[in-house]
Amino acid sequence: MIQPMQHLWAPWRMEFIKGPKPSGCFFCEAAAADPAQDADHLVLARGDLALAILNRYPYNNGHLMVAPKAHLANLEDLPAATANDVMALTQRSLRVLRQVLSPQGFNLGINAGKTAGAGVADHVHQHVVPRWDGDTNFMPLVAETKVLNESLTVSYQRLRAGFDRLP
Repeated sequence: MIQPMQHLWAPWRMEFIKGPKPSGCFFCEAAAADPAQDADHLVLARGDLALAILNRYPYNNGHLMVAPKAHLANLEDLPAATANDVMALTQRSLRVLRQVLSPQGFNLGINAGKTAGAGVADHVHQHVVPRWDGDTNFMPLVAETKVLNESLTVSYQRLRAGFDRLP
């Protein structure tokens, strides 16, 4: 028997999809900003060559992205040291999310190119999305509404504290 296709509904992302696009690259702006402004850019942690940043249009609480500081579109174009820093920061992100939010699983992924769903197609980045049993419930199905139980500001504060605690 063929199973029906599963869908991830995120109608609140329509603001990002249809709204005005920023003129520059928000990853590059965050990377170039003074670390004292990290909260303004939702930067959770900085590596030598990469940064972890909370997603402004999350699929779930704690949805973050890890990106190289260099503006590169393709994963295969990352120098080895940069690719290593992206992966090390992804691993650190998983440890922090496990400790702070206690998810039961994760979705990890890179949308390579606009056709593949990349909202920022010219700056490669990896999504880290925490998942919990039952986090897809009836609300998205019947009300086209995703319930996030925590504000972006509170999520940032909790996760930033976790990154500050864990190496």
